[in-house]
Amino acid sequence: MAIYIVIASILLGCMLIMAWSSLENNARQQDSALKQRAIFNINEQRTYTRLKEILPGHMILAHVSFDALLTTKYYRTRNKYRNMVADFVVLDKNQQVAAIVALDDPMVLKRPQRAQYQDALLEMAGYRVIRYEDVPEYYQLREDFLPEHAKLLPAAPASGLKKYHLYSDLKRKKVKLLS
Repeated sequence: MAIYIVIASILLGCMLIMAWSSLENNARQQDSALKQRAIFNINEQRTYTRLKEILPGHMILAHVSFDALLTTKYYRTRNKYRNMVADFVVLDKNQQVAAIVALDDPMVLKRPQRAQYQDALLEMAGYRVIRYEDVPEYYQLREDFLPEHAKLLPAAPASGLKKYHLYSDLKRKKVKLLS
């Protein structure tokens, strides 16, 4: 019986030592230094600038939470769009949402199902969602937001041409890196 008491007290002592050391580790952890970061990545900067140029009478909001755009009665439905953010929201002169602009960022590997899900949520609420794979060109923005002015402007470049079509004619060899 005395052996059981000794073993139990040793085990209890070990548990107390482990608990005490974990408390000391938590007390030592400190916050890291706060640093500034850019609001937009380069694609978002270019898109924002182009939207402002094409739509000078509209207000462009960036990184708008879905909670600001959508509402629902039930908490479980709200959880479906929690932590989702719209890239750009275009407001008209009456402060009403004219469209929601979404960008597919090539630097981030997002699943296309997530983008489709976000678009479907916004469209179910009655919003107009315009999704671009890359930074939209001026003619694309004019066609989407100013259809009456797009007819008066020069036609869009052919789909086969790149932005700098002179460089697309050059023959380049693709190099494959092996890791």
